[in-house]
Amino acid sequence: MLDANLKTQLKSYLEKVTQPIEITASIDDSDKSREMGALLQEITTLSDRITLIERRDDSHRKPSFSLNRPGSDIGIRFAGIPMGHEFTSLVLALLQVGGHPVKLEDDVIEQIRNLDGDFEFETYISLSCQNCPDVVQALNVMALINPRIRQVTIDGALFQEEVEQRQIMAVPTIYMNGEVFGQGRTGIKEIIAKLDSNAGARSAEKLAAKDPFDVLIVGGGPAGAAAAIYAARKGIRTGVVAERFGGQVLDTLAIENFVSVKETEGPEFANALEEHVKTYEVDVMDVQRAEALIPGEKLIAVRLANGAVLKSKTIVLATGARWREINVPGEREYRNHGVAYCPHCDGPLFKGKRVSVIGGGNSGVEAAIDLAGIVSHVTLLEFGAELRADAVLQRKLHSLPNVTVITQAQTTEITGDGKKVNGISYTDRTSGESKHVELEGVFVQIGLVPNTEWLKGTVQLSRHGEIEIDARGQTSVPGVFAAGDVTTVPFKQIVIAVGEGAKASLSAFDHLIRSSVDDDAPVTAKVAVAA
Repeated sequence: MLDANLKTQLKSYLEKVTQPIEITASIDDSDKSREMGALLQEITTLSDRITLIERRDDSHRKPSFSLNRPGSDIGIRFAGIPMGHEFTSLVLALLQVGGHPVKLEDDVIEQIRNLDGDFEFETYISLSCQNCPDVVQALNVMALINPRIRQVTIDGALFQEEVEQRQIMAVPTIYMNGEVFGQGRTGIKEIIAKLDSNAGARSAEKLAAKDPFDVLIVGGGPAGAAAAIYAARKGIRTGVVAERFGGQVLDTLAIENFVSVKETEGPEFANALEEHVKTYEVDVMDVQRAEALIPGEKLIAVRLANGAVLKSKTIVLATGARWREINVPGEREYRNHGVAYCPHCDGPLFKGKRVSVIGGGNSGVEAAIDLAGIVSHVTLLEFGAELRADAVLQRKLHSLPNVTVITQAQTTEITGDGKKVNGISYTDRTSGESKHVELEGVFVQIGLVPNTEWLKGTVQLSRHGEIEIDARGQTSVPGVFAAGDVTTVPFKQIVIAVGEGAKASLSAFDHLIRSSVDDDAPVTAKVAVAA
């Protein structure tokens, strides 16, 4: 299953294993069991510290396998064949079970170790989901640290009956002790916060005690990361507060137009951003949601959802954007129950079914093309008279036999049976006739909406809800700057967001210098480094 190059890389990684590993496989006579067995056999040939035990036991999930140290009971199991995006999760699990140190702060490890309770996690994933590995790897680490935590990763495409029974229509979906725990990308700190009831109060107290910053960036996407790097390089006190570091990039599958990077994936790019920021003296406060901006004459405050208030001499707003909703009946009611926004993540769950894509731009047409290779039929609905996607994408779309394109279609309702989607209704804008299409899934791809609800009444917003800025990134509030997709800057691209973040940060520094001259209050710079 592994090509020569991948074997060579994996063998190199497995040289870091310091403790023996037992792989215990639950198999039957199915082709998938044989396929999984072949993969595990290949892995054992790459390290003399790894042994494989095959059992025909009464496990209700076959094929599956657990990772353990002899004499231990580490609760890490994979139900399925963890290739695709989950191959990295498998490699990391092997290394960590084999004694390679876990890369977590000491206080986070201690918090995991001290969690009080028995937690049985079941995480449903698809191998094409770029968001799933973060959840899988977080829970695997937690199971490694705390013996009262157990985690099984389940390939939803392989265990279709289980997915149908639990009506799982979005990944990752996490069950804990038999009940739904969460859906979507989730990091280790977010999981801990949900399990540790006192975590929020402790975090708020810790944040509230921080001294004022010179520059505080709100948002951890490309614009926020660039702003943090440029501020830190000036030697001034810099902080980043973000709900999730990486922002919208985490939900991007392929990036092929960032200058000097031929191709990469969103999560990989987001990790690189965070690593770059952390090479500087930047106070990164993640898993924190901003709720209010409070302008002030000397210091500007940001109130967080946990009640803590952070203060700074200048602010850079870089909160980005999120998927735009169509706001029709049924959309929110059936979200994650047939209504989805990520075809790469959730597409495999609709294998052999009928789906619709709403939106005829590049995102919508690309989604329809991808889904056509998985589902039985795709109906693409476009509000306008023609598709807006690039010509090359349109040609590919029209060449597919299981795709129907309907233009001049105004979506009016997503219908369901109370549990999951069963159709979509639209109005033909040419004839005025109402029509209905029976299907099982709807993928919404109509662009982005800026994350600015929390800023209403403070900074000036455009009619589209974007933060209005000038050529220097200055907002309507002195000392408050903004950058990236959340602003009125045209063309929402990663490379543009990075440039805008750098510009806003330099403008904030310039504001600090001018203010310190006016107020005779020096900026708290250490050693300035040339930009």
